[in-house]
Amino acid sequence: MNTLGFPVSFLASLLLAGCTMMPAYEKPLPPIASTFPRSAPEGVAGVTVANTSWESYFGDKQLRVLIARALGNNRELLLAVSRVEEVRSLYGIQHSNLLPNISGNASASRFQLPADVLPIQSGTANSFLLNQYQLSFALSTWELDFWGRLRSLDTAALETYLATDEARHAVQATVIAQVSNSYLIECELDERIDLTMRTFQTRQKSLRIAQRRFEVGTAAKVDAVQAEILLSQAQAELAVLHRLREQNHNGLELLVGGSVPTVHRSLSSIEAGFVRSLDAGLPSDLLVQRPDLRAAERRLMAANANIGAARAAFFPRITLTGSLGIASRELSGLFSGAGGAWSFMPSINLPLFDGGRNQANLDLSYARRNSAVAEYERSVQNAFREVADVLAERHWLTEQIQAQRATLKAQRERSRLAALRYQHGSTNYLEVLDAERSLFAVEQVLVIARRSYLSSGVTLFAALGGGGGTIGGEVKPVKLK
Repeated sequence: MNTLGFPVSFLASLLLAGCTMMPAYEKPLPPIASTFPRSAPEGVAGVTVANTSWESYFGDKQLRVLIARALGNNRELLLAVSRVEEVRSLYGIQHSNLLPNISGNASASRFQLPADVLPIQSGTANSFLLNQYQLSFALSTWELDFWGRLRSLDTAALETYLATDEARHAVQATVIAQVSNSYLIECELDERIDLTMRTFQTRQKSLRIAQRRFEVGTAAKVDAVQAEILLSQAQAELAVLHRLREQNHNGLELLVGGSVPTVHRSLSSIEAGFVRSLDAGLPSDLLVQRPDLRAAERRLMAANANIGAARAAFFPRITLTGSLGIASRELSGLFSGAGGAWSFMPSINLPLFDGGRNQANLDLSYARRNSAVAEYERSVQNAFREVADVLAERHWLTEQIQAQRATLKAQRERSRLAALRYQHGSTNYLEVLDAERSLFAVEQVLVIARRSYLSSGVTLFAALGGGGGTIGGEVKPVKLK
């Protein structure tokens, strides 16, 4: 009968089935409404972020190229990836505490003692010379995790790692949104520059006509001065737009992580089919779609696990230290007839008085868990508001653009009629001046509104968790090397 079989199997089963002091995790109920204020889908029902990748969501080919470059070169994203690797290594360090640390040791010693200090007199005045050679495997101090302290710390480290990885996905979604919006702003500025250039050329023509009319005595000099003012205003606006475009282009290159060719591309050329229509779904979908909410829940789970470690600190710690090997007085006899050498040193540490340290640590873990709950609930509420805001924005921008188009049509007619009245001497140039200023302002505002509507599509995709990866699925930790 194997006398070691029972105690070894019993110890193994005890370690595997040992208790844990972690509280049962309860997911907080989301403190939000069951539906969004404007929950009607804009497109085909069922086309959601969960089944739409950023590659299929954005219809502009050039934008997809820029996003792909940014995901490989953006420094903020690279920092987030490095942070994930750092926390992954920390998890590996913590996880190793669950397993025994066994090392191989080889040692040789030679020492001499005078005869008069030996416990047994050898009858000779000669000193005593001793050689010792030893080869062993040593078990460093290994804690038997009866109360689940190490398992709780391991769970906390794993959840922290997974939360960091979710934060990386959140950064990825942010980078996609930033690149898309910067690209849209560049297209908007290109179109506004085109409008301003056409206005500048029209006002140059108006100035020549006003000067000619003054020269022949059919108009006052003030008309030529006012026409010159209009031309200078258009020239100044053109300089402002060129400056904004260059600055935005510099920002786009920073996001992409490299040079971006300067290509003139108006908003009208990309407007059709820029993004797909999305069904916003239910607010509860955000809990699995948005990586920042998944990260907040992971942090909550880590805080919950730390309570288990703090509770287990009140119980005894049992550790094992030992070695097993062979020893000999002669090196040549180490592997031939050498004697076995072993040591076994179990120890138990029972906390009796620590000045309230363990209790304070437990109180701290509960406080951090409560903070994590509040942080999670706040994140959920913020996410709900972001989606609700962008749905409202898209609805009212549609109304604004329709009204702005009607206003533009009326302003063009007003400008045309004012020019005719001035040519026939029915009004002064001030009416023409006011009409042209209003027309130019309406044209610029309409372009801005159209770009804002396209940007809201980008914002909706990001607010619903698009581009963040692992949407709708469980995040699985990578295997430790």
